[in-house]
Amino acid sequence: MPDKRSLSSAARLYAVQALFQMESAGQPADRVMGEFRNFRIGVCDDEGKHPEADDGLFSRIIDDAVTWQFKIDQATDRGLVEKWPINRIDPVLRALFRAAGAELVVPKTPPKVVISEYVRLAEAFFPDGREAKFVNAVLDHVARDLRPDAFAGGPVSEVRKK
Repeated sequence: MPDKRSLSSAARLYAVQALFQMESAGQPADRVMGEFRNFRIGVCDDEGKHPEADDGLFSRIIDDAVTWQFKIDQATDRGLVEKWPINRIDPVLRALFRAAGAELVVPKTPPKVVISEYVRLAEAFFPDGREAKFVNAVLDHVARDLRPDAFAGGPVSEVRKK
């Protein structure tokens, strides 16, 4: 049985993929979540065994991203360069920002953990690019916007410095 962190990381990955699919195919959340549960999460197929995931976290991210999308998108827009509103950025990054924003708007996970997890996903989705640094900077701003009470001082992104 995978550990809790692996289950949570997989749930976040699946949530980003599901949000991307919902937007690109114009499909509703319940349909996409059902598809992921039946055909992706923990399933064996031609590509091998897909990882198990924390179903509660997967559902919560999708539900909160849908419920709070306007608020999340507004906070993300404020974190982006003014000439690049969220609807003009890469759709994978948009799904990633919405999933992270869902975790930031409902305070169950510390912001530093959320940022770290989604920066790691950005590195996986864009291994040769600078997107991870971009995601780190935008999510630092979004986290401070949505959860100002969680910060006593320094930048949230210190968690990712090497």
